[in-house]
Amino acid sequence: MKKVFLTIAIILQALLASAQLRVEVPEVVSVNEQFNVSFVYDGEFSPSDFSWNPGQDFNLVWGPQKGQSTSVSIINGKKTKSSQFTYNYILMPKTSGSFVIPPATITLKGKGGTLTTDPVQVTVVKEGANATVGSQSQGSGTISGQSDISSENLFLRLTLDKTKVVVGEPVIATLKLYQRVNIAGFEDVRFPTFNGFWNQVIQAPVNIEFKRESIDDKIYNTALLRKFVLIPQQSGVLKIEPAELVCLVNVGSASTPSASIFDEFFNEFRTVRKRVSTPEMKVQVSALPSGAPATFHGGVGEFSISAKLSKNEISTHEASSLIVSVSGRGNVSLLEAPDVVFPPDFEVYDTKVTEKTDKSAGGTVGTKIFEYPFIPKSAGEFELQPVKYTYYDISAGKYITIETPVIPFAVARGNETSSGTATVPSTPSVSRQGVKNINEDIRYINVKDSRLRPKGSFFVGSSSFWISFVLIFILAVIAYFSIIFLTLRRSDVIGAKTRGATKMARRRLKKAENFLKQNIYGGFYEELHKALVGYVSDKLNISPSDFSKESVAASLIDAGVRESTVTDFISVIDECEFARYSPTGNSDATSEHFRKAVDVISILDSEMKSKKIKNKGKVRSGAVISIIFALIFSAPSVSQAQDAYVDSLWHKASEAYEAGQWQEAVSLYESISGLGLESAALYCNTGNAYFKIQDYPRAILYYEKSLKLDPSYSDARYNHKVASDFVQDMIDQVPEFILKTWSKDLCYTLDSNTWAVLALVSFAFFLSGLLLFLLSELSGLRKTGFFSAIIFLILFGFSIWFSTWQKSDYMNKDTAVIVAPVVSVKNSPSSETSSDLFILHDGTKVRVIDEVGNWYNIELSDGRQGWIQSKALEII
Repeated sequence: MKKVFLTIAIILQALLASAQLRVEVPEVVSVNEQFNVSFVYDGEFSPSDFSWNPGQDFNLVWGPQKGQSTSVSIINGKKTKSSQFTYNYILMPKTSGSFVIPPATITLKGKGGTLTTDPVQVTVVKEGANATVGSQSQGSGTISGQSDISSENLFLRLTLDKTKVVVGEPVIATLKLYQRVNIAGFEDVRFPTFNGFWNQVIQAPVNIEFKRESIDDKIYNTALLRKFVLIPQQSGVLKIEPAELVCLVNVGSASTPSASIFDEFFNEFRTVRKRVSTPEMKVQVSALPSGAPATFHGGVGEFSISAKLSKNEISTHEASSLIVSVSGRGNVSLLEAPDVVFPPDFEVYDTKVTEKTDKSAGGTVGTKIFEYPFIPKSAGEFELQPVKYTYYDISAGKYITIETPVIPFAVARGNETSSGTATVPSTPSVSRQGVKNINEDIRYINVKDSRLRPKGSFFVGSSSFWISFVLIFILAVIAYFSIIFLTLRRSDVIGAKTRGATKMARRRLKKAENFLKQNIYGGFYEELHKALVGYVSDKLNISPSDFSKESVAASLIDAGVRESTVTDFISVIDECEFARYSPTGNSDATSEHFRKAVDVISILDSEMKSKKIKNKGKVRSGAVISIIFALIFSAPSVSQAQDAYVDSLWHKASEAYEAGQWQEAVSLYESISGLGLESAALYCNTGNAYFKIQDYPRAILYYEKSLKLDPSYSDARYNHKVASDFVQDMIDQVPEFILKTWSKDLCYTLDSNTWAVLALVSFAFFLSGLLLFLLSELSGLRKTGFFSAIIFLILFGFSIWFSTWQKSDYMNKDTAVIVAPVVSVKNSPSSETSSDLFILHDGTKVRVIDEVGNWYNIELSDGRQGWIQSKALEII
């Protein structure tokens, strides 16, 4: 029983909830204007009583008038009955102001209870919706003439919800018509132009409906013509051009004094045209702060992100999708797809984009869904790394990065057999296939080997190059004369005898010492005399027949020996001769004679050598000076402090690139270049950073600079090829002469400095072969030297040519890259009197032929020529 009562109570409560009492009243009325107030009840229960008091602010002119209507519907055998009761009143305001319509109460029969309306506010203004200027018919409200249609009675207004925004921040623009006249139609509608804005119409009523609004204590009939959402795409003061509209207004003829009462009833109307327009609007747009992360994709506002897979069970070679949803408030329509990194061996297809926005919120609230279709090729456990998305938060004034969680998923091995064939159990195997390129991207930056050098410095033609060249030549000359000297020395018997004098004297003294130990005095003095005379004869190149004490003394003095030493030498010889022919011997005397002979030979040898050392002193001093001169030229030109600063900039730029802060990496690399330093690696790294921020023209520009400095740099050449795929212009090249192409290919295998070093090495081997040809006595070696000298001379010539060729190409500033998005090529260097020949886009390489003022005469690779302004390109 309780359940029955509970069921009945629920049904009654539901019926009571479905019943409603509402009030219908205009929002704005004028003084002395009668207006209707209607209370409408809809529901199953019939009312038994209705009560309402208009209050003290309004005069009750008439009412209430009660009306009733009933409807019965039968759907699927179920009968439904509904009734509507209406209570109408006519009120008139007593004065202007803002007033409240008191609530009304209705009592329902049975257990329906009572219903009460909410208080409703009504604004009362002094003037009504019809213009009162000029002469007009009584109560008609039509204007008597066109001159009476003033801007106060008919105007067009464009309102913006904000006038100070940042790039990407939505602005809602509303275009309304305000009138207090009788409008019959419209003509020549011109909506505003929004230059610099992305715009979209969010409301465009097909049927123009007028509603009442109060402006300056007057009632206007307003109609919404258009509603736009504007998103600025550039910074600065953006102007919105005026909107225009021609209104067809019905104007009544003025009554004359003789007219009867029927003339006013049959008053004639005529239609006049009134053009109305909006003033020019301005919006102050601020640029977004610099330093946006790589994950920033144009979002401005406040957003959230989520990601999910389209299905839970995934098999190989079956399509699935990753669905990423970015929701929030802001420039939803302009959100770009976030970057998603899929596991290797996944085939990823074009992203599908779906947009769901709330039109009532002006299209600035909603969700943008990005669907990434993919097909896995391998089975296993995988993870989708977090999808990061950065947007600019207007209220916080900074970039905020949001991300999805890691999505782990498993890919099962699918059935790879063709349909209609039975699977036969067999030995497990793997379907083998070639390794495919999943994607193509530029090669990574050079993080270690910078090889920086001052701009425009080349080894070929430098002072170091010519010093090295001269030193190699001097060494060859020295080697030539040294070899000749050694050859002559080996053939000089007298010289050999002179150089062996000391050695022979030591041998004879040793033999004399042995005779002394054996007490053989005759043999002792004979060998001692031979040692003294033989030493001087060999040293001074005196034959024994010409040997005399006087000539020997004079020769020794000329050889730099002191007179005292010469006297001692002659004295020892005399003693030896006397003792040699003496019949008796004394051991003490023989020992003293041996000692004196050894001493005098040592002193003679020392004093003659000292003179040679003095003569060579000047030569040694010159060698020292040459060494110091070479050290001065080889001293580093850059201080260690500057080297450390450049290294720190290089490492910071590499770290910024690794962190995905491409713009900061560009600034740091260009700071190094601003110090007057350059290298192929520096230019290539700068081009890589520009490529990552999708500035492809300047990426190509820096790749060209890198290849101009080092044509053999393979990373720059590969990256240049990848970046060139983003160039819109495809221009055919005029074929080169085949020999020039071969020469260029050979020249570009090495850089200029390497060719210069190879030239010096070739020159050294050429001189070596020449020396071998000139000095060798064997015919086989002479032929080897001759042909090797010719080969290395040819290699030297090619190396010098290739090195200077690359240097000349670098010094010639005759190539450039278009950096303007679009540029028209003129037939003359003038904007007023010239005509367009063709159009080029950014990234295209051209050759500069001539320069006039701020105009360049350029030539394409297919031979076409024209003139463009210098600001549209950058010289390589």
